[in-house]
Amino acid sequence: MEKNEAIYIAGHRGMVGSAIVRKLQAEGFTNLITRTRSEVDLRDLGSVQAFYAIAKPSVVVVAAAKVGGIVANNEKPAEFLLENLQIQNNLISCAHETGVRKLLFLGSSCIYPKFAEQPIREDSLLTGILEPTNEPYALAKIAGIKLCQAYAREYGRNFISGMPTNLYGPNDNFDLHTSHVLPALIRKVHVAKQTGAATVPIWGTGSPRREFLHADDLADACYYLLQNYSSPEIVNIGCGEDVTIRELAEIVCDVVGFSGSLEFDTTKPDGTPRKLLDMTKLFSMGWRPRTPLREGIRGAYEWFLTNVEGR
Repeated sequence: MEKNEAIYIAGHRGMVGSAIVRKLQAEGFTNLITRTRSEVDLRDLGSVQAFYAIAKPSVVVVAAAKVGGIVANNEKPAEFLLENLQIQNNLISCAHETGVRKLLFLGSSCIYPKFAEQPIREDSLLTGILEPTNEPYALAKIAGIKLCQAYAREYGRNFISGMPTNLYGPNDNFDLHTSHVLPALIRKVHVAKQTGAATVPIWGTGSPRREFLHADDLADACYYLLQNYSSPEIVNIGCGEDVTIRELAEIVCDVVGFSGSLEFDTTKPDGTPRKLLDMTKLFSMGWRPRTPLREGIRGAYEWFLTNVEGR
């Protein structure tokens, strides 16, 4: 990519999009295009068409999505399916119509079957049933992958798809009702420490295993793929290591400085028993993550204190 190439980052205010903006700025790119929802409603085709016609991006990164944890997905399945389909269909189809040189679509590791063989290879897609607690979001992401592959096969478009694992970092969502497990844990443990609580409630048994990647590492991987990858076949983006939810909670307690105990609510769902991505493909290309989990959680907690709790 040229340093002055017009690069549109859809979803630049979110955790992923903002990390990609930081990465590109650090690498010296000077023509980054961003728009807020009030400027361009990505759910509206006409709005997206008008934006593409004016901005004329050469490269597009689709980091915009309606996201949330188990509670949000369970309560709003129609919205998660419909809004994500609208956003990605509009962005991808308009990229084709306007001749965008390269597009990176970001999916999610939840696209893979609930009981996929671990670690999960890219060819596990569509080989089994999905995890019911996030099925609408996963189905939308699968549709986005297939749309990118269809444009590549039918029209020769350089539309690629990356599948990130569980992410965390600056600009994460720390709302207990809609957040994912790690930011929710950070907030819960912080509140417990501030209020002098003896215990912290944790959903499920604590036994499921999860992989966590810092948003800055994801941004670095996206930059690497934009420069070095042009296949329509999906590629996993993770760190290749996982921890149990109990182990994760213990790390968070240590970072926050909470000395109480963990109380697991086994009436609540665990979700997928294990979700670890097979990183053979991307690692063999020469990319590696850089942020150790404990160090990353410490940084995320500091960001929370300054930008969420400190306001």
